[in-house]
Order: sequence, then structure tokens, then C-alpha cells
Amino acid sequence: MDNHSSDPALSTALSTDLPPAERILVTAHALFYRDGIRATGIDRVIAESGVAKKTFYRYYPAKNDLIVAFLEYRHRNWMTWFEDAVKRHGADANALVPALAEWFESDEYRGCAFINAVVEVGGTLPEAVDISRRHKLDMAAVIRTLLPTASRTAKADARALAMAVDGAIVGAQFEESPDMALKSLARVVKAITDTAKG
Repeated sequence: MDNHSSDPALSTALSTDLPPAERILVTAHALFYRDGIRATGIDRVIAESGVAKKTFYRYYPAKNDLIVAFLEYRHRNWMTWFEDAVKRHGADANALVPALAEWFESDEYRGCAFINAVVEVGGTLPEAVDISRRHKLDMAAVIRTLLPTASRTAKADARALAMAVDGAIVGAQFEESPDMALKSLARVVKAITDTAKG
């Protein structure tokens, strides 16, 4: 996968060489992210992953098990991409905008899988909320590494930037172009980094 132009977590192309459990997970990931968790039925995942129904249920006894696996898989892949992207773009807070631009401009972009999952199933699947909360805390921790180590407000600044990133993710999801979301994020980054230098 070219991490520079594609969705960060759609990196594993479906291959019949994958073991069945992984093939199911990769298929579910693509479908859940693209079409939504509720809109994607188990029969569709089974058909598109090319496994037998019995095989599917051996690995994922219930759809909720697959949803949890999907979110964990997405988290690992997205965080790996995010850490790499901010390093490639300078490893400071200003790297957030070009890093996110890579993702927002991909054809596969459908917003934050974790925000989407909480909206779709958070009320009935507490594990989805727990994984999503951990994802957001891990994202904020990476953002914290982009801020000056001597800053007394670095932790609060990282949380504020993480909230701004989430706002940009949502904004980019429904605007015709991600430009406004990215410009708005750049303003927040500048305001926070200027204050930190203060």
C-alpha cells in the first residue's frame, strides 16, 4: 500500500493466501469502514471473504466479536500509519495538517472508524466505546510527542489538538473538499504552538 495516498488502515489487500480468520477480518474491515457496521451483514462478509459459514463462526461466534476485532485491527493499522505520517512531515505539531491531508484526500476516506462505530453500536456494545476511547488517548499521546518537551501545558495542548483533529476528521467527511477542515486545523495548531512558545 502507498501510505501517502490511501486510507491508512486499508493496507492489507484481500488475498486468498491469507489464513481464513485474517481474510474474514480484512474483508470485514473494508466493508465496515466503507459501508458501515450495521449496513454490513455477516452473510456479506462470509461471501466476500470466500470462507464457509462454519469457518466464519469458528473464528467469530457473533457479529460483536468481529466488530471488536475490526476496531482493534483498525486501531493498530491507523496508529502505525499516523506515527509514520507525522514523522515524515517533520515530527512537530505542524506535521498534523499534511499527515491528515494524505488520509482525507484518499478515495477510501470515510471519516473516523471509531467515531462512526460509537455512533452506530456504542449504545449496545460497550467494548466499541472502550476501544474508541483508547484509540483517542493513544492519538493524543502521539500528538504530545510533537510538542515541546519543556512545555508545562503540553498534555492539555495535546488533548486540545486531538479534539481539533477529530473536528477536522468530521469536517472533511461531509465537505466537498477537505481544504476548509485542514485550514481550520492549521489555525488551531498555530494558535496552540504560538501560545506554547509564549
